[in-house]
Amino acid sequence: MEITFLGTGTSHGIPVLTCVCAVCTSPNPKNKRTRSSLWVQQGNTSILIDTATEFRLQALRAQILKVDGVLYTHCHADHVFGFDDLRVFSKLTNRSIPIYGNDSTMAEFQEVFAYVFRETQEGGGKPQVEPTVVQAPFQIGNLKIQPIPVFHGALPILGYRLGNLAYVTDCSYIPPQSLELLKDLDVLVLGVVRHEPHSTHMHVGQALELVKALRPQRTYFTHISHLLDHDDVNASLPSAVSLAHDGLKVKL
Repeated sequence: MEITFLGTGTSHGIPVLTCVCAVCTSPNPKNKRTRSSLWVQQGNTSILIDTATEFRLQALRAQILKVDGVLYTHCHADHVFGFDDLRVFSKLTNRSIPIYGNDSTMAEFQEVFAYVFRETQEGGGKPQVEPTVVQAPFQIGNLKIQPIPVFHGALPILGYRLGNLAYVTDCSYIPPQSLELLKDLDVLVLGVVRHEPHSTHMHVGQALELVKALRPQRTYFTHISHLLDHDDVNASLPSAVSLAHDGLKVKL
């Protein structure tokens, strides 16, 4: 399996509009962060986790040629607003792309993107998708996928486990039964926004406590704000933990 971090930033993206802080004005390309999403490849199977606002640009950079399915964590703008660019991938195969999420995510999805799910004139085309609510394990191609219920503040959302990889972003609380699903990982990806506590996201200290309890072989932080400088924070983290950056590829 190979994963590619298509984007690693918070909902604002980095640089943040109008901001002149040290990270937003940094010449380090690893401090330039588009909105968070992940591309997972195993054999001929190609899966996205979320379609971030900059998905078109991310897909061009990563040279994504097909999409077999999309796992949605939740329906906030930074995680779904690249959705329309799936239309090229569905047109290539002339079939619907399955998209997955919990019941509230799939319901909200059909409201936000109502034009896709009602009859309209075609124009330049629409994404052809098949929404599926997931609670139990399911499979896309050769990959078995385990949904992991977590909380984004009070909002129930999903993380996902694919083999020995788990992706959990925009999370502030993981129920005990979900922690059981995160054991014995090769790679854990966690959304971590800043050092200070946050009401709807993990902060660095909280995430490190979780890593200490779960003991994955490697951990990457994503969904990173402009309050965390790439090199400075990485220098302070344990050896098996690091901030991800846009374009980072990891083999499992």
